[in-house]
Amino acid sequence: MALAKDQRTEVRMKQRFRKWIERLFPPPIQPLTPGVFHWQTPPDSPRPHRLHLRIEPDGQGLLLLDASTVLHLNQTATEFAYHRILGTPAEEVARQIAKRYQVSENQALADYRTFLERLESLLNTPDLDPEIFLDLERRPPFQEPLSAPLRLDCALTYRTEDESIRRVAPVERVRRELIFEEWQKCLQKAWNAGIPHIIFTGGEPTLRPDLIDLIAYIESLGMVSGLLTSGLRLVEKEYLDRILASGLDHVMIVLDPLNEISWEAIRDTLAADLAVTVHLTITQGNQETLLNLIERLSRMGVARISLSATHTQLSEALQKARDHVARLGMHLVWDLPVPYSHLNPVALELSKGMEPPPQGAGIAWLYVEPDGDVLPYQGASTVLGNLLTDSWDVIWERAKQR
Repeated sequence: MALAKDQRTEVRMKQRFRKWIERLFPPPIQPLTPGVFHWQTPPDSPRPHRLHLRIEPDGQGLLLLDASTVLHLNQTATEFAYHRILGTPAEEVARQIAKRYQVSENQALADYRTFLERLESLLNTPDLDPEIFLDLERRPPFQEPLSAPLRLDCALTYRTEDESIRRVAPVERVRRELIFEEWQKCLQKAWNAGIPHIIFTGGEPTLRPDLIDLIAYIESLGMVSGLLTSGLRLVEKEYLDRILASGLDHVMIVLDPLNEISWEAIRDTLAADLAVTVHLTITQGNQETLLNLIERLSRMGVARISLSATHTQLSEALQKARDHVARLGMHLVWDLPVPYSHLNPVALELSKGMEPPPQGAGIAWLYVEPDGDVLPYQGASTVLGNLLTDSWDVIWERAKQR
C-alpha cells in the first residue's frame, strides 16, 4: 500500500536528519582485518626487496622492511602498506581511501604517493635503525593492545668471557641451555605468532658456536635480528664477515673503556653494513672521565648510545651523561636490552617523577632465558611459561593478564 503524503514527508525528513547526523558524527572507520601479509620482488630483480605487514586488531600495523627494520604505522599508513603489498592500482587506492576517510580522491592519491616515496627512500637507506615510527599522525607507542610482542630478547647463554660478571645473572634458575634445534622450534613459534624482531643476548652470545646459524635461521624466516655483545669477537675479521653474511641487522656493543679491543670492535662494526649502538655502564671508576668517553664515541661516529649505572649513588653522573648525549646530538636508546643493571635513564626519570619514555617491557617485548623460560622482562621473577614446551597462546595470555 502506498504511503500517505504526510508519511512520505516524514520518511524524507528522517532520512535527511540521519544524513545530517552522519555528517556531523561519522561512524568510526572499521580497520582492516588483522593478519600477516607478504610481498617480495621477483628472484631476478636487480634490487631485491621484501615486505611483511602485520595488521593489529585496532588497525595499526607493523611493516618489516627487508627483514632489517620494523616500521610502526598508524591506521591510514597501514592501509597504504596493505594496498602496496597487494599491488592495488594507485587510482583505486585513492578511491577506497577517499570513501573510507571522507577526503577528496586527489588528496588521498597525493598522500598515497607520498607514502610510497618515503617507503622507497627507507628501503634504499643503508644501516637503518631496527625500529622506526613513521610520523604520519601516529599515536604514542605501546598504548594500544597488541596481537603479539614486537620483540623477543633471547638470552642464548649466561656464560661470559669474564666469569666475575656472571654473578649478576639468575643462573641458579637455569639448569641448561637449549640446543640449536630447540631454539629453531622456539623461533619458528615466535614467527608464527607474528613476532618480527629477535635480539640475541646473554651472558655473551658469541660464546655459542651456533650463534651465526641462529641469525641465519631467523633471517630465512624474515625476522629482524639484533645482537647484544661485548664485541671482543667482532675484531676477528673472519668472524665479523661471517656474522654480517648471516643477515645480522643491528648490534649493541657493551663498551669496556679500559680495553682497547673494545674500542677496536666499535670501529670495525661502524665500518660494517649494520646499525650500531654502544652501551656504556657508569661505574665509580669511570664517572670522572665519563663525558670524555662519550665525546670520544661521538668523534668515532657513534650516533646511538645506551646508558646504565652500577649504583644509585651514580644517579647524578647518569643525569650528566644523558644531558651530554643530548648536547652532542646523539640518540639515547632506552628500549633495547642492556647488561643486568638496577639503574638506567628510564629508572632515573621515574625516580625524579618526570614523564618517562613509553614502557613496553612485558607486552611490547618479552625476555627468554637460555632454557626457554619466558619472563616479562630481564631480571623478572615471574615465569610466563616455556617457549619450547608451552603453547604460545598460553604464554601470551599470561603476559596480557599481568
